[in-house]
Amino acid sequence: MNDQIHSDGSDHEHGALGDAEYAEFMELAAQEGFDPEDVEGAIGEAGHGPLPVLAVVGRPNVGKSTLVNRIIGRREAVVQDKPGVTRDRVSYEAEWAGRRFKVVDTGGWEQDVLGLDASVAAQAEYAIETADAVVFVVDSTVGATDTDEAVVKLLRRAGKPVVLCANKVDGQSGEADASALWSLGLGQPHPVSSLHGRGTGDMLDAVLEALPEAPAQSFGTAVGGPRRIALIGRPNVGKSSLLNKVANEDRVVVNELAGTTRDPVDELITLGGITWKFIDTAGIRRRVHLQEGADYYASLRTAAAVEKAEVAVILIDSSESISVQDQRIVTMAVEAGRAIVVAFNKWDTLDEERRYYLEREIETELAQVAWAPRVNVSALTGRHMEKLVPAIETALAGWETRVPTGRLNAFLGEIVASHPHPIRGGKQPRILFGTQAGTTPPRFVLFA
Repeated sequence: MNDQIHSDGSDHEHGALGDAEYAEFMELAAQEGFDPEDVEGAIGEAGHGPLPVLAVVGRPNVGKSTLVNRIIGRREAVVQDKPGVTRDRVSYEAEWAGRRFKVVDTGGWEQDVLGLDASVAAQAEYAIETADAVVFVVDSTVGATDTDEAVVKLLRRAGKPVVLCANKVDGQSGEADASALWSLGLGQPHPVSSLHGRGTGDMLDAVLEALPEAPAQSFGTAVGGPRRIALIGRPNVGKSSLLNKVANEDRVVVNELAGTTRDPVDELITLGGITWKFIDTAGIRRRVHLQEGADYYASLRTAAAVEKAEVAVILIDSSESISVQDQRIVTMAVEAGRAIVVAFNKWDTLDEERRYYLEREIETELAQVAWAPRVNVSALTGRHMEKLVPAIETALAGWETRVPTGRLNAFLGEIVASHPHPIRGGKQPRILFGTQAGTTPPRFVLFA
């Protein structure tokens, strides 16, 4: 078998498994009576093969995000009992009856809207275009509205297979309301309660018939994948604009209104010949415990996104003074143990005086991350965007560095010699030796 090792060190022939693990695995498979060719095929499919995409669309407040949470089996999408909570198209991986697929949650689609609502509707339309099949969610307690009729026209133009979901059917009495939705001309309405889970299994069976075949569910998920980069910062510092600029398309909704983003949005972007996974997050406000509703859940999702990421790119608005909130966000990323890049956005708006004061502020307010790579960018004009990837690579290299014990102890010896520990109670504490206990993030243990 031709073992072809890629330049990134990944083993092309057998996905996430190394050579030794692969040999051991194949030996076990042979003992269990599996055909080696079948096993190789399964490994290949687990690591590769694009998953079919299912878009969940409908007008605002029909329960799309609740349905998405029900399909993926966890509370991931931000949900609140008011219209317009979801704004971007956010994708999650799901599995039903042994088949894997991607679910895309979208914002509510409305006709003849302006501003932020128009951007949300455009993202929903793009989701329909790129999907393999669509679940159209209608509120059965309200019935088909003019907006629903307009969505039907949109779906007909797109020509994608559609599964009609009559949501909010919580019992037998609601099934009559659901049957009234035959009038939309999209075939059988599936009565569902996304809140209680009633009828979702039958609807998902219909979804699998509409979706193209996908690689079968295999043993676990492939380890590794693209490096994960979370964009974090205060509301309105330009995180979504930066993601759109890096992706070269309007991937996320951008608006002057602070706090536009709510769900973390993942986007695979190829930069410098490497594919990265950028995660746009909701702005971190001053006090999480004082927030309520969608903003509260958005902050929790942001914290979870930082925990899952490898690099935190902290965006700071360079046109304003570095605030206590910026320092809190830096501390949060440091405590989460992520590699850090500090990006000063809106650099194109600075004059000489502001630049002078900003340098002084960085020295005093951000002294705790003086080691972090720094880039001065403009998400609006694209200035210095090419410096972002080298900064991320530098941060990752430092995050994964292992210092040999000999070098570490020589360094500790120099520090102790130049700054001897003060004598307490007639005794001088001594550092005997140190060692690095782990990487990502680097952890050191001192014996004293």
